[in-house]
Amino acid sequence: MARMGLAPVLGYLIVEENFNVALGVFVLAGVTDLLDGFIARNWANQKSALGSALDPLADKILISVLYVSLTCANLIPVPLTSMIILRDAALIAAVFYVRYKTLSPPRTLSRYFNPCYATAQLKPTFVSKMNTAVQLILVAASLAAPVFNYVDSIYLQTLWCITAFSTVTSAYSYYHYGRKTVQVIKNK
Repeated sequence: MARMGLAPVLGYLIVEENFNVALGVFVLAGVTDLLDGFIARNWANQKSALGSALDPLADKILISVLYVSLTCANLIPVPLTSMIILRDAALIAAVFYVRYKTLSPPRTLSRYFNPCYATAQLKPTFVSKMNTAVQLILVAASLAAPVFNYVDSIYLQTLWCITAFSTVTSAYSYYHYGRKTVQVIKNK
C-alpha cells in the first residue's frame, strides 16, 4: 500500500523537477518493497491473498507512474515509455483473461475481483525478472541524472537501449512460454 501511495507523490515531484527529494522517495519506495518481500518470505502468517495480489499491482503502478513522469521531465524517451506501458497493459489483459477462463461458474463480479479466491498463479519468467531489474535501474539512473549532472550521458542512452531490448524480450518470453507461466489452482 505504501508504494501505491508513494507513486503519485513521486510523479508530482518528478514533474515539478524536485529530483533530490524524488530520488529519496524512490529509495524509500524500494526499501518498503524489499521489507514487504522479506516479511512475506520469512513469516508465513504475514502472507495473504490480498498482499500477493497487491504486490505486483503496486509494482506496475509505481513503474508506470515513474516512466510517465520521467518522460514528461524529458529524462526517458517517449517510445521507450510507450513500449513499457504497452507490455504491462498486455500482461494485465492476459491476467484478466486467465482469471476469467479459470473462474468456475457462476462468474460474478464479486467472485472475479475477490483476491481471496485464487484460481491461477502467474510465475514470472527469468527474463521478466531481469527486465524488471533493468527497468528499475533505468529509473534510478534517470532520477539521479539531473542530481549528479549526467543527463546527456552516453551510458544513460545505452541503458535506454538495454531496457528496450529487455522489455521486448520479456514480452516475447510471456508470449512464447505463456501456458508454462500460468499455474491453474484446483480449489476443492
